[in-house]
Amino acid sequence: MIARIWRGVVRTEDADRYVEYVNETGMPHYMATPGNLGAHILRSDRDGRTEILTLTFWASWDAVKAFAGDDPTIARYYPEDDAFLLEKPEHVEHYEVPYSSLSPNA
Repeated sequence: MIARIWRGVVRTEDADRYVEYVNETGMPHYMATPGNLGAHILRSDRDGRTEILTLTFWASWDAVKAFAGDDPTIARYYPEDDAFLLEKPEHVEHYEVPYSSLSPNA
């Protein structure tokens, strides 16, 4: 299993709307991709800024590439991301998951 982690930063006053936007754009796209095993949005508010993290789990590198394209290290963005994001990293992180308590059928 592969974990894919993307991070972005928004103003805290925009965080609820941005999470809603990600729920309407990225999350359905993750979940519709064959080989996706689950997707989560995490947030951390600090000093007027909110870090948003998406954590997705994939059955294989082929599944990651089906979502992300041939270079899975490049972050994917949606049309209104620029209106929200204070930080828009070019790359995402990937980790192999040697153990998880998540169901393999999640």
